[in-house]
Amino acid sequence: MPIPDFQTLMLPTLRRLVERRWRTAELIAALSDEFGLTDAERTALLPSGRQPVIANRTHWSLAYLNKSGLITRVGRGEYEASDAGRGVVAAPPPRITLAWLTQHFEGARAFRGEGNGPAETSGSTSTAPTILHTPRERIEAAAIELQDALAAELLDRLRGIAPAAFERVIVDLLVRMGFGGSRQDAGERLGGTGDGGVDGIIRQDALGLDAVYVQAKRYAEDNPVGAPAVQGFAGALLARGATKGVFVTTSRFTAAAREAVDHYRSHRIVLIDGAELARLMIRHEVGVRTTQIIRIGRVDLEGYEDDG
Repeated sequence: MPIPDFQTLMLPTLRRLVERRWRTAELIAALSDEFGLTDAERTALLPSGRQPVIANRTHWSLAYLNKSGLITRVGRGEYEASDAGRGVVAAPPPRITLAWLTQHFEGARAFRGEGNGPAETSGSTSTAPTILHTPRERIEAAAIELQDALAAELLDRLRGIAPAAFERVIVDLLVRMGFGGSRQDAGERLGGTGDGGVDGIIRQDALGLDAVYVQAKRYAEDNPVGAPAVQGFAGALLARGATKGVFVTTSRFTAAAREAVDHYRSHRIVLIDGAELARLMIRHEVGVRTTQIIRIGRVDLEGYEDDG
């Protein structure tokens, strides 16, 4: 079954904590068993790749139950039900939700704040929205959406700049990624009439004995790079006695183009399509500028809680 959302986890979590004290890791495992999660579902990560989804949702379930006064933290990562929590389990609602908690417990209202929480309806007939995802999931999903929009805009702008500017962008990106030394010493744009199929060169050593040659094509999204273009680039490398090349495009490579690369045993040619180009430019901040940083903290009292 799908990984349960954090509100679906609340009542089963509270029932477990009425039974006895549970450590968070044990509780996550027990809930995973209760909902019959597969190994893949148990290890599925948030978009950031930093935490399993089921762990994140269990932590938020615990947080809301704790703030509502239904459970108490009795040790490091260890919880048990409060008297109020035991009373709820004795006469439970069909499902514990944020709406139910804020309706009945002042602590939940204070924790959420007035008007807090985006509306994410799940098809419920209730007029109150059902929030399906934890705050961290919503933030990470929004970050992915923003990055996808940024990548699309970046590629659109790249397709409209002058060829010389595009070639300079690619050389700057490869230098920023660590190919060669400084921009002045390592990168050189060679594009122009009679460039012999090579738009730039990255020198990986001071004497230029080890070099990476670059071909950059500003193509529309519906105009893929085919095998003939890759073969022509390989020929240009051969004519220059080069063995390393990077072929970059704002569109994509056909399957035949990617297969052609494997035929050149004496050459190592890396293909970077539009999606990968945008990702690398964003990661290395070439043609992209960070305008806002949102810091997400977590409690870290290791070394303090054992004192006294």
